[in-house]
Amino acid sequence: MNIKEVIDENRRRNDLLVTPYDPLTGAGCCGDRVVIGDCRLPRSLLDAVPCYASLSPVEQNRRRIEHDFEFWAATCATIKDKVSCREVRFVLNAPQRRLLSVMERQRQAGQPVRVILLKARQWGGSTLVQMYMAWLQIVVHKQWNSLICGHLRQSSRAIKRMYNLLLRRYPPEYLDEGVKLEFRNFEGSNAVQELKGRDCLVVMGSSRSEDAVRGYDLAMAHLTEVAYWASSAMHSPEDVVRSVAGTVTMMPDTVVVYESTANGVGNFFHSEWLRAKSGACDKIPVFVPWYEIEIYRSRVDDAEALWQSMDDYEHALWDEGCTLEMINWYHHKRREYSTHSLMMAEFPSNDIEAFAGSGNGVFDTGQLERLRGGCCPPVAVGDIEGDYLSDRHARFVPKADGPMKVWAMPEHSPERNRYLVSVDIGGRSDKADYSVIAVFDIHNLRDNRPEVVAQWRGHIDHDLLAWKAAQTARVYDNALLVIESNTLETEQTDGGAGEFILGSIGRAYGNIYRRGVRRIPGFQTNRKTKRFAIYSLIAAIRDAAYVERDHDAVDEMVTYRRTTRGGYEAMKGKHDDILMTRAIALAVIAELKTAIKPRTITPEDKAALVAY
Repeated sequence: MNIKEVIDENRRRNDLLVTPYDPLTGAGCCGDRVVIGDCRLPRSLLDAVPCYASLSPVEQNRRRIEHDFEFWAATCATIKDKVSCREVRFVLNAPQRRLLSVMERQRQAGQPVRVILLKARQWGGSTLVQMYMAWLQIVVHKQWNSLICGHLRQSSRAIKRMYNLLLRRYPPEYLDEGVKLEFRNFEGSNAVQELKGRDCLVVMGSSRSEDAVRGYDLAMAHLTEVAYWASSAMHSPEDVVRSVAGTVTMMPDTVVVYESTANGVGNFFHSEWLRAKSGACDKIPVFVPWYEIEIYRSRVDDAEALWQSMDDYEHALWDEGCTLEMINWYHHKRREYSTHSLMMAEFPSNDIEAFAGSGNGVFDTGQLERLRGGCCPPVAVGDIEGDYLSDRHARFVPKADGPMKVWAMPEHSPERNRYLVSVDIGGRSDKADYSVIAVFDIHNLRDNRPEVVAQWRGHIDHDLLAWKAAQTARVYDNALLVIESNTLETEQTDGGAGEFILGSIGRAYGNIYRRGVRRIPGFQTNRKTKRFAIYSLIAAIRDAAYVERDHDAVDEMVTYRRTTRGGYEAMKGKHDDILMTRAIALAVIAELKTAIKPRTITPEDKAALVAY
């Protein structure tokens, strides 16, 4: 684009941002609305009050606030403006209107309101959630108890101060006669406030005391800064959420909102966000990028100079639809940060950037999202079975609850080593690490990408695991079998049974990976080989050099960390067993590629290159 085209397109984009919004007339407000004179009124209001037009103006407003949150906020709710620090009526900004539309779409459809909100900074997501819950308590329902729960009780009290300001400045003409809205301690507890006149309770708790939510009939829960909730042997975010889920019923107008800025990956909030994105939970994910927030824009005096100074990332922002004013703010703001990753963590353009700010992850989160694009449900689930302690008569048996997932059934191929089977050995008990057998299709390594086609995961005795791996390799066209051998080689049970198992497998199943000049069976993971294996996986993910099918594998990569001593490990409470089968397989594949002789360039190849 030349600069004139850029300026013209920028003007068009800015014009689109100027959308009429007036909560008093209903212009630009959410929901199904009907034009009556100069106003756009909620259809639900006119359905509930057919005589609305004949009412007095005060009575019209009293009835309208029951159906129109945005009108109620602009006429009844007072907040403290973060920019001016003045007390003002609550007129929603664009990000708040987007969040409201998600919640109202659920509520007006008669569904429970369930949202998980990933916040950027300074747009008032918490304010919107709390005001929405206050509206339901003050206007829509009586005896509609709520919970405010933060990582510390102080954060809950900050939200209570917001509620107190609302009550102090509430217009009396919209209250029932003789009723004054105010909080008072309930049964002598400062942590539980009764909203006088509405028979509602507002319970204030913290993630460190899940028992605080028990014993109350809750209709709404605002769980704030969930990513910062600590987990210990005494309490965990899951405990609090389980308590909330047990007391907030699945009824219309009930509300549960998880809300937080990001705090790295692998924690409860991040896991719930991924579940919501995949549609696996009841909550709607909402993320607001920095460029939707009106205060993050700067006037552009020289569009051509800005355009010439923009780097690839900023040009990508333009391609995503940002205006020059947005990019100009971003361009100057990022100079405050030593690295761009720090800027992205504070002002993310998407949810991937938001979660990527923890700093010690091994894998690039954007590249992992691309890898996740290849994941899909298996075509079959079951198990590998065969003769006891033998690879004979091995076969795949479909079972609904089997430990083996299959994305592609085995095919016979004339080439040697069409498939590679990688094995990571875990523990025997249910609380130990899992053992994993992963099958890769490595057909034509020169031109094709390795692809995960099957995976077994479970707890099993080591000798049975080794034979199941051999049976799997036999089923997959006599695949090259790569067993991570550390556990077996150091196994001291029954007088060195591990070495005996490896030897037995090696004699019974000939196509087993052997290392070194002594041709010892198995892949030994030491500090050097593990580093090489992890580097192989990092490179394969970066270069999109292999195809992943299992979401659980990507989840393990998300929570894989560099240690302070330069090593690698899974986050506390997470696993890396699936990940290690990928790393080991890709390290061996790298070895196999180096053994492939260069292909002779034929005249046909030269002709094709010239044509290209």
